[in-house]
Amino acid sequence: MWDLYAGGFREMTVGRKLWALIIVKLAIMFLVFKLFFFPDKLREEYDTDAERAAAVRSSLTDPARR
Repeated sequence: MWDLYAGGFREMTVGRKLWALIIVKLAIMFLVFKLFFFPDKLREEYDTDAERAAAVRSSLTDPARR
């Protein structure tokens, strides 16, 4: 089964360019999502790692904080 897929990818011509384009687009898309839509709230709201850990721990154990 592996030989079938490996041979298919090895003999691709246009497909390699399309896969490269897909990978570049996904990398750019995830980078944009990370920067603009998922800010690091813990780093903004808490100064130390201990404070961040306590906030996450209390959020996971206290259902009222969700």
